[in-house]
Amino acid sequence: MAPDAMRTAARSLRDARPLSYWLDDPGKPDPLPALTRDEQCDLLVVGGGYSGLWTALLAKERDPGCDVVLIEGHEVGWAASGRNGGFCAASLTHGPANGLERWPQEIGKLEELGRRNLDAIEEAVTRHSIDCDFERTGEIDVATRPHELDDLREWHRRAEELGFTGVEFLDRDAVRAQVDSPTFLGGLWDRRGVAMLHPAKLAWGLKEACLRAGVRIHEHTQGLEIARSGSGTAVRTPYGRVFAHRVALGTNVFPSLVKRVRPYTVPVYDYALMTEPLDAGRLASIGWRNRQGLGDSANQFHYFRLSADNRILWGGYDAVYPYGGRLDSSLDQRPETFLKLAGQFFECFPQLSGVRFTHSWGGAIDTCSRFSAFFGTAHRGRVAYAAGYTGLGVGATRFGAEVMLDLLAGRETERTALDMVRSKPMPFPPEPFAWAGIELTKRSLARADTDGGRRNLWLRAMDRMGLGFDS
Repeated sequence: MAPDAMRTAARSLRDARPLSYWLDDPGKPDPLPALTRDEQCDLLVVGGGYSGLWTALLAKERDPGCDVVLIEGHEVGWAASGRNGGFCAASLTHGPANGLERWPQEIGKLEELGRRNLDAIEEAVTRHSIDCDFERTGEIDVATRPHELDDLREWHRRAEELGFTGVEFLDRDAVRAQVDSPTFLGGLWDRRGVAMLHPAKLAWGLKEACLRAGVRIHEHTQGLEIARSGSGTAVRTPYGRVFAHRVALGTNVFPSLVKRVRPYTVPVYDYALMTEPLDAGRLASIGWRNRQGLGDSANQFHYFRLSADNRILWGGYDAVYPYGGRLDSSLDQRPETFLKLAGQFFECFPQLSGVRFTHSWGGAIDTCSRFSAFFGTAHRGRVAYAAGYTGLGVGATRFGAEVMLDLLAGRETERTALDMVRSKPMPFPPEPFAWAGIELTKRSLARADTDGGRRNLWLRAMDRMGLGFDS
């Protein structure tokens, strides 16, 4: 970054508050009391993010008489569910291209289930009166390099062959008519497959819906250990135990209570900035009248969108894996990444020079080697888990909740019949091999971005093994 650009980027961050914009809200609900005694229930849900909240709510909708308890180690929605970009995608497979590569025989069914899942989320938001700024505006994948434009054209051709609908190719003039950046060369607009929303308000709304349905929620209650207890299970917490017939684990990036699941995921720290609200003149300078979400098509990509009050969220690019997979709150703030992101923002939108960022934050997401969720059971079918959403969990966690409930019920459904549900990703190796492999992959992907998309020997080997790494 040139010295003048670096100074401009640094000035834009001067007043940024070091916390998620979504969580910095006066409407944030008060936490519920911790569990301080032994409890019994039919279903215990561990984790108060989207995964756990959807599981608890859907369990009550399937069987209103089911006694459901949800425990959360901190506060509902405080982690990835309250720090993400607010892109609620229909895709269950981290994009249809990834799904086609891994499950070509069932990609049609996966796409259908994903669309139905997003429709169900929209319906639930309306039915439960969840005020989360839900806008089904779609998303544009933009090309900023010639090889990315070629890739988008080829994928659009492939999508038409497969019968995927609602995806429109935009040339340079067409994409800049939607959102005006001198860096945009073209794009693919998925008109109905993605909704924009306020992620923390979705979590808080699901919490309220769970309470109305009769779910008992205990915050500041960490699940410490799980063990068999008679015909059910017992989960130990700091001040008591919960005895449950069945347990659903929605802990995602946090170490699973089923220890054999842990090697399948690693934490990756992702970062974002939020601007001040744009006035009418600044908003007009970039267009964006249709308020789509956007993401560029590089391996190290950015995601960006408008909030309800016309701020721009700008995130992504860096994906930081901490050695040993340790979770460390000090990594939530990374000034060198914020400076880089700010400089890249003004490269994308030079017409917004002088705009300030009001919030800067980061946090860990869980990723797995196939970039999309995996599922399973433990303790003789009494415990179910879903993990590995790799940043696309805002929508897919509802589908994962349905899968966990199907597995706990021992039901054969169209979801549990999927190879995606029945199979597992390749686990990550122990250290130092995990760190070395992830770092080599990241550097190779960055080199491919600047080398016309050409993948080196390492990346080609990872492709053959069905592995990789994506920011």
